[in-house]
Amino acid sequence: MLKYLDYEFSTGVSAEEDYKKFERKYISYLKTLCKENGWELVNVSKGHYEFSAFFKCNNRYEYFKISDVRYFKNEWFSHILIRTAKSEKDYTGGQNHYTNLMNLPLKLQILFKGA
Repeated sequence: MLKYLDYEFSTGVSAEEDYKKFERKYISYLKTLCKENGWELVNVSKGHYEFSAFFKCNNRYEYFKISDVRYFKNEWFSHILIRTAKSEKDYTGGQNHYTNLMNLPLKLQILFKGA
């Protein structure tokens, strides 16, 4: 994932292959985090050049979202939105929290414990 820091993504009416490849790798990384922590990745919603998903653990949910990678350079790494949610369809959820990719597992664990 680090190779995408400072990467200049293509732009277009629909997501180009460079973004699609990035998104697949990112989602794969999130699935690996889930496997390592006993969580589940559910309701992945792919946008134009961004995506969101929910993490699930013991019937608790947390929402995850990255900003458009074309306009918010490196925020996919440094400014990730997470918050508690009531279900895998609760897009308003609890209070917004922001983290970076390196601290994401710890921040998710903290939210799961406090949820």
